[in-house]
Amino acid sequence: MNYTNTIKIATNALKRNKFRAVLTMLGIIIGVGSVIGMLSIGEGSKKSIREQISGMGSNMIFVMPGSQQRGGVMMGNSSAKSLTLNDIERLEKESQYLSAISPQVSSSGQVVAGNKNWPTSMTGANDKFLEIRKYELKDGRMFTENEINSLAKVCIVGKTVSDTIFGKGADPVGQTIRFSNIPFKIIGILKEKGQNSMGQDQDNMILAPYTTVQRRLLAITHIQTIVASAVSEEKSEQAIAEIKTILRKQHKLKEGDDDDFTVRSQAELIQTLSSVSDMLTMLLGAIAGISLLVGGIGIMNIMFVSVTERTREIGLRMAVGGRGMDILVQFLIEAVMLSVLGGIIGILLGFLISYVAANLLSFPFVVMTQAIALSFLVCSAIGIFFGWYPARKAANLNPIDAIRYE
Repeated sequence: MNYTNTIKIATNALKRNKFRAVLTMLGIIIGVGSVIGMLSIGEGSKKSIREQISGMGSNMIFVMPGSQQRGGVMMGNSSAKSLTLNDIERLEKESQYLSAISPQVSSSGQVVAGNKNWPTSMTGANDKFLEIRKYELKDGRMFTENEINSLAKVCIVGKTVSDTIFGKGADPVGQTIRFSNIPFKIIGILKEKGQNSMGQDQDNMILAPYTTVQRRLLAITHIQTIVASAVSEEKSEQAIAEIKTILRKQHKLKEGDDDDFTVRSQAELIQTLSSVSDMLTMLLGAIAGISLLVGGIGIMNIMFVSVTERTREIGLRMAVGGRGMDILVQFLIEAVMLSVLGGIIGILLGFLISYVAANLLSFPFVVMTQAIALSFLVCSAIGIFFGWYPARKAANLNPIDAIRYE
């Protein structure tokens, strides 16, 4: 068998029906392009989520008051008061896997300066908060330990608050704002961070000493949340276990008692969001893969038409000595050529879809080499699988009946 001549014959047969060949490949092109595009978008979104959460502090840990049962009624986190400053002191003293710890209390309200106002929140924390949450000062300074102890009415504002109240490019340091009718002197401004993975504006905030927010705004003595950072992202699990051990001992919980607090880490959030992203990517990839099946059926259909149209040609070739295997290979090569060529164009389409989507959605441009390799394998398999039956039908034709065919 001369494979070179067989390939030439198959190529010429496709050239005689260019438009039909293009329409046949269209299903494969769209299917491969969609699969690569969807997988790339999914991988890009997962990478974007990881980068955004890491920008908030990938080794960050939250400790929140858990549900408490009183009189047979389960109370939500908003009513729980299981965290105190004593817990923070105990963690600072005994923990080995925590590099920084800060209490956190928050109050929502309107910030007012002159004739302008803006809805925002004031977060109370200590001087380690910026290190834990990966914030940086653009101008000014952080409040001191003395200002924390004296309930000083000083604050640091985010870029959104500064631009809205004082105008873009203005220097708010030294200015006075009012929050819940209490005057606060601005001593610093934070560098811009933008939105997080949940779409929340991280610059729409005001930071003040936790004692000030706790006593002057909320009139409480407990802590709403404890934020901490593990010594490294790899040590987050050990840090969580350590926190639970210390706080259970601090709260005098007996063995078998439920925790009256909840510990969460950014690593858990990354894992959860990545799992959701992977599931959606697989779903989108599976839906896009259906078009590959449709494309394969299209190839089978066209190959049947081709066999019918060229029945006399097949009969003549077999009459002059052509074997059934030669005919089978010829038609199988045609099917594989349609499938593989469509796959190559589909890969280019997938690159284009991924690039456009990455720019429109502000995702990293990621193209999975596994998806490209898989596309080639699938295209070849589709060509062989869906081209085999029509090719076998052509090879099994009776030469005399084929020559007589009209």
